[in-house]
Amino acid sequence: MTASDKDQLALVARYREVVEAYEALDAKIDDLIMAKGGKSEDMSSADRRLYRQWAGQRNELLNEMRLLERQLDLMEDDASGSK
Repeated sequence: MTASDKDQLALVARYREVVEAYEALDAKIDDLIMAKGGKSEDMSSADRRLYRQWAGQRNELLNEMRLLERQLDLMEDDASGSK
């Protein structure tokens, strides 16, 4: 296995970690929202702060996912699958 192959495997492993963290955080956000009947206006100020904190973390994970996708050449230019 070449150094390039090892680098690619490390990127894939990191991508999987980030996706799993994103999905877990997204589920926590959904649970928080649904605990309040799906309405943000029914959240306490503490819940809103927590929501904003988690949403910020989720956005950071999404940004990292997109970066890794570009590095791994996973992005598609259009729906037809051509690059």
